[in-house]
Amino acid sequence: MSTTKFTHQTVLLNEAVDALNIHSDGIYVDGTFGRGGHSKKILTNLGPTGRLIVFDKDPQAIEVAMKLASEDSRVSVVHNGFSSLSTALNELGIAKVDGILLDLGISSPQIDDGSRGFSFRFDAPLDMRMDTSRGLTAAQWLAEAEEQDIAEVIKTYGEERFNRQIARAIVARRADNPITTTGELAALTAEVVRTRERGQDPATRTFQAIRIFINRELEEVKNVLPQAIASLNVGGRFAVIAFHSLEDRIVKQYFKSLVEKPKLPRWVMVKDEDLPAAPIEIMGKAIKPSAEEVSANPRARSAIMRVVTRTNSQ
Repeated sequence: MSTTKFTHQTVLLNEAVDALNIHSDGIYVDGTFGRGGHSKKILTNLGPTGRLIVFDKDPQAIEVAMKLASEDSRVSVVHNGFSSLSTALNELGIAKVDGILLDLGISSPQIDDGSRGFSFRFDAPLDMRMDTSRGLTAAQWLAEAEEQDIAEVIKTYGEERFNRQIARAIVARRADNPITTTGELAALTAEVVRTRERGQDPATRTFQAIRIFINRELEEVKNVLPQAIASLNVGGRFAVIAFHSLEDRIVKQYFKSLVEKPKLPRWVMVKDEDLPAAPIEIMGKAIKPSAEEVSANPRARSAIMRVVTRTNSQ
């Protein structure tokens, strides 16, 4: 399938690349290549001896990445999720890197290509896999999962208060006809969700929840965070762009846990300066898109970027 039909506006392009504080001879990781917006900007800041390793699960994104790599020998491509970071770097013979960027969530081409099954705006096979070469589709999971499990997924990952009713309706419907298309799932959800949030389709939270679950998105974030910190050289930067509160909460709490001093019993006679130094420093406040960027690209409105620097090797 052609990868040129669907475009992607890179969010926080300059801010993210600036946050990496790129050295011309450094080694950097773009853990979410997408259509290469951030990667191409990173490459403009790298010298001839610099190196960029890009990851993506999506075969269409990998096709674009491989073309870039064929034109630029500084680029190495990993067809896998970013939670394979440590293993992939080891296989490439790389001990440490100087910067890592993650742009979490779904990309515009994945949403806008109706055949991928991510969007309720199109009637298409209910797939939702970022990596279409492996794993269960959303339709397969909905055909097999227990009602309680469906409800829990929609509640946990979609924060949908009608989760039980939606799960019950899915199980009742599949007894006669399994749900196989996005249109069928969207229509069923619209029948069940009785109150609608202004400007939001009643299927929004359910589609988000199932997508996150099918792709193990939050588990991937949790798994990569310690790997990323461990993979950084001292002085290296780690920037994470999140688009909804579930992702951002995981990132924020993990970074906070690394900089907080341990709470010791009052009787323990240890001075603050004798406690182990934090492995990272949080670089200022979280960064959000400017009003101008949101006006030009409304999908950027919920983005939030957090940046840390590796401060010691312990």
